[in-house]
Amino acid sequence: MSVRTQSSEQSAEAAHRAGFACFVGRPNAGKSTLTNALVGKKVAITSNRPQTTRHTVRGIVHRPEAQLILVDTPGLHKPRTLLGERLNDVVRATWAEVDVIGFCLPADQKIGPGDRFIAKELAGIKRTPKIAIVTKTDLVDSKALAEQLIAVDQMARELGFEWQEIVPVSAVGDQQVALLADLLVPLLPEGPALYPEGDLTDEPEQVMVAELIREAALEGVRDELPHSIAVVVEEMLPREDRRADRPLVDIHANIYIERPSQKGIIIGPKGKRLKDVGVKSRQQIEALLGTPVFLDLHVKVAKDWQRDPKQLRRLGF
Repeated sequence: MSVRTQSSEQSAEAAHRAGFACFVGRPNAGKSTLTNALVGKKVAITSNRPQTTRHTVRGIVHRPEAQLILVDTPGLHKPRTLLGERLNDVVRATWAEVDVIGFCLPADQKIGPGDRFIAKELAGIKRTPKIAIVTKTDLVDSKALAEQLIAVDQMARELGFEWQEIVPVSAVGDQQVALLADLLVPLLPEGPALYPEGDLTDEPEQVMVAELIREAALEGVRDELPHSIAVVVEEMLPREDRRADRPLVDIHANIYIERPSQKGIIIGPKGKRLKDVGVKSRQQIEALLGTPVFLDLHVKVAKDWQRDPKQLRRLGF
């Protein structure tokens, strides 16, 4: 078992490399936080609610010798709805196309059935190199971390495969994040950069804006709501007749929930929650777009959209 820590020797790579890596793991294993830490800017939404990532967000890490494109997939899980099945299909399709897979397992949680379910799927993917990433190391002491590293190694052996590397990281504490990139790069194919210098993601801005609104809407809502929220940006246009030095972007977006009873939860007493969602997401959107924004939010009911193929398509799944 080769566990990497910062003192490991770096191999000097002469040729430029470029390729795709994807992080997998059960929901809330720290995949989005890790993507953001590697890219150095927020490109994937993070939340302490499971199942927040629905789109394949690509974060792009630029280095002089390489370009690492990170594909952030939804958490793979046993599906209970049509949406759940679609999300799992997205994950498997992504695994088939990337150059390296990083499996995220939190240091502070024992390996469970969800992790084994994913590891078993990974065991069936023969050609793609797999790295185990033990995340959230800032939450445990060194003894617990050592036990987790051994357990992760053991799990792969039991399933008949071996990790290329096992790397403990803390994205929040910025520990070993650069080392992780050092280990991913040599596993990429040689080739020129695939995206222009300076690009951090290939997500359309409208999708990212919708995700930022959804992230703000998820905060503080009751546990039954995370799966029920979808956001669609209906319109995003620069306001006309503005001076060049005082631009303003008008954004009209709908927050969809599944049942009329959920409307009150999102809007809150006297509209306070919805107003908070607007304020919080507007700040993030303005930082993303680099321009002031007028944000117009409406809450709408799309009955049982997670189970309805027509609605899923309309909401972008």
